[in-house]
This record gives sequence, structure tokens and C-alpha cells, in this order.
Amino acid sequence: MHSFWRVMRPITMGLLTVATVAGAQSTTLTLDEALATARANNPTYLQAQNARTRATAGLRAAYGAFLPGADASLGSGLRQGRQQFFGGVAFGATSDVMSSNWGLNFSARYSAATVYNLKRAKASVDAAESDISAAEQRLRNDVTQIFLASMQAKARATLQDTLLASAKAQLDLAEARFKVGSATDLDVKRAQVQVGQAEVGVVRERNSAALAMVQLYQQMGVTRTTDASLSMNLPATAAEFSLNQLLDQAKKNNPRLQATIAREQQANANVRSSQGDFIPTMSANASFGGFTNRQKDENALVTSAERSVNSQRASCLSTDSLRRGAGLSGITGVCNSIQFTDAQRSSIIAGNQNWPFNFTSNPYNINVNFSLPLFDGFSRLQRLQESRAGQRDARQAVRAQELQVGADVTGALLTLQNSWKALQIQTANAGVAREALTLADERYRVGAAAFIDVIQARADYGRAETDRINALYEYHRAFAGLEASVGRPLR
Repeated sequence: MHSFWRVMRPITMGLLTVATVAGAQSTTLTLDEALATARANNPTYLQAQNARTRATAGLRAAYGAFLPGADASLGSGLRQGRQQFFGGVAFGATSDVMSSNWGLNFSARYSAATVYNLKRAKASVDAAESDISAAEQRLRNDVTQIFLASMQAKARATLQDTLLASAKAQLDLAEARFKVGSATDLDVKRAQVQVGQAEVGVVRERNSAALAMVQLYQQMGVTRTTDASLSMNLPATAAEFSLNQLLDQAKKNNPRLQATIAREQQANANVRSSQGDFIPTMSANASFGGFTNRQKDENALVTSAERSVNSQRASCLSTDSLRRGAGLSGITGVCNSIQFTDAQRSSIIAGNQNWPFNFTSNPYNINVNFSLPLFDGFSRLQRLQESRAGQRDARQAVRAQELQVGADVTGALLTLQNSWKALQIQTANAGVAREALTLADERYRVGAAAFIDVIQARADYGRAETDRINALYEYHRAFAGLEASVGRPLR
């Protein structure tokens, strides 16, 4: 029996040292690595980043309002060579006509809203950045809390493994003593019950640890492929912080407060923009363009031009006859000079070759206007009053957020300080319970105590060590809560 105890004693005492991380695993995951993975993969956080894209696009559009709008056009068409009749008069060419045109139009509109919309867009970008910072802070807090909960579950599971090993060692000892007659069958039965209860505790705590790891990977936004051993280098020290310093830091760093302040700036810009509706608006427009036509049947053009020249010559000759009849001098020479020449024919054909890109410019058009609505059914006044109400709401929202941040920081600091005190007490209790269990083991070994004393000492140690583990991670969670309230890491 004594040789058996000499072998089991170092094993039992070694198992009573509780580790905070489960046994060796395939990989090691630190808190910083978990946070980096979450920032790169968490869907909710990535969705929050889209606000920056929208706000940046709005800022670009606000800058673009200072530039004139422009559009260009280029077109081509074909009209069938067929005349149309309006009021019995024929219009249109008898030849198919191909046409093309181009145009450039510029427009600009400037008002007080143009300037203040830019300021509002800049405030939107600031608010979006603060929202992203708030989302990152929430993600950091969520991942940290789940990481701590996972480590806490693993620590409790390791404690249950330790208690199970201790119970099995006590069962072996009780059976050995029963065989030599120094223990009763009741001691053996009780030891067997203790082993069974410890096995149930192991199953429950391992299940809790596995579920915590599932939640951790879910928060990180990745699929769990391998088991990981969690590692965290966060010391447990007394919280020596000044409340006033923490409040000052929170006013500068808390992202939710900064986002609320940025939205107040947006509201201020809205008011000034509404006031700008009472100032004249300037608008300017400019347009340039050109056109060209070509008839597919060039002979029709030549024939029409030749017919027109011959008609002019015939009219001139008729006038010449009338002049001679009236005794006036004749103009026969002038009439004879009216001839359709080859040069004219060539010019007509050459002029029909401008299509599609040899454009004839249209007259350009530029105009500038100033406008001011004299009466619009009190719509401008309504918009102004609504923007001022929004401004007052934004100011109260900032004040409410400042009060909320102050309360959160104060409460988080008190929680952290009390968590540290509770940890100190639970650590001392666990130390005493460990000594009591060692003493009970020694007394039972020499027959100075009953087995029920060992059972009670082990139960006391299990509760005390569990409370110590819970107090340790409650402290770390309280520290993370304080960091979330302040808006920045504090260690």
C-alpha cells in the first residue's frame, strides 16, 4: 500500500495544478490573431465598411457639383427620297438623304447649397469612419469576450480532468486499502460514485468548451477546420486608473460619441443649406454643334440646280422682251450669261461629299440666369424649420451619448475594481482548498481521517477552483468592457 501511494502521490499532486489551456493541440491561436482574422472575415464588420464607400461617393459627388455638367451627342440618319405634302404643297427631296450631326452641351448650377452640401458630405465621411471604428470596437469586444469565455470553458474542462484523475487515484487507493483490510467496502463505493460524477463533469465542461470554440470561429467569420489551443498573454493586475483620465480619453476616442458629433455637424450643414434657399441661384448653359447632309442621287441635285438656272435665264429673257417693248434698253447679254456651267456641276457634287464628318457648324448658344423664388407656398420655410429641428435633435443626441459614455466608463471601472477584489479572494480560497485537499489525502493515507473527509475536501476544492477560474475571466471580461467603453486598448 505504501509503495502504491508513493507512486500515486506525485501523480495526484501534479494533476491538482490547474492549467488554463487544454492539452497540446495542432495549432495555437492568440487573441491578436483571432482579432485580425475577425477584422478580415467577419461579415457584419465587412458590411459596416460599405458605409465608407457610400460616404466617399457622396463626397465625390459634392465636389463634382462645382464642375459643369457636360454631355456629347453624335448621330446619323437616313431619310427616304419621297416628298411630303402639307396644304397641297410638296416638301422634301426626291432623293434619299443621309445626315449626321454632333453636339456638346454644358450646364452648371450654383447656390449656397452647393457649398454646404460639400460640408455635409465631409461630415458624412467622418461619421462613416466613426461608425466603422465603432463596429471594429464592437467586434473587438465580442471576439475578446467569446475568446475569454472559450478559455474559461477550457480551464474548467481541464479542472474536471484533474478532479477525475484525482478521483480515480482515490478509487485505486480505496481498493488497495480495502484489500489489506484498512478500508471498508463503503469507501470503495463512495470512491466509485466520485469517479462517475467526475466523468459527468468532464463531459459537460468539454461540451461547453467545444460550443465556445464554435462560437469563437463563427465570430471570426471563418470555418473551423482544425482544433486550436488558445493562448492569451493578458496579466491580471490591480486596476490603477483615474476615472477623470478615462473619461477624457473616452470623449476623444469613443467611436459612437465621435459618430454622433459628426452627425451634429451634418445637421449644422443642413441648416445652412436650407438658409441658402433664400439666396439667388445662378445657372449657366452653353451648347455647340454641327450638321451635314448628303443626297444619294447626285444627278437629282445637278438636275435641280440646272433647272433652277434655266428658269432664271428664261425669266431674264422674259424681262428683256418686256423692256424692249417698253422702249428700254435690252439685257440680252446679261440673260445669255446665265448658264449652268461645269464648274457649278463640280461644286454641287463636291458639296454633296461632306457626309458624314465634314460638319457645318451651328451657331453656338451661351446663357446665364439668376433666379430666386418669390413665393413657393412656404416650402423653403418648412425645410428650414425641419433642418433646425434636426439640428436640435442632433445636439441632444450628442449630449445623451456623452452621458451614456460617462455612465458606461464609470460603471465599467467599478466592475473592474470589484472583479479584481473578487479574484483576490477567490485565489486565496482556492489556495486554502488545495491545502485542505492535500491534508485530507495525507490523513486518509495514514488512517487518521475517513474517506468522506477526502470527498468533502475534493468537492470544496472543485468549487473553490471553479470560482477562481470564473473570477479570473470575469476580471478579464470587465477589463475588455472598460476598453470598449473608453474606445481604445488600455493594456
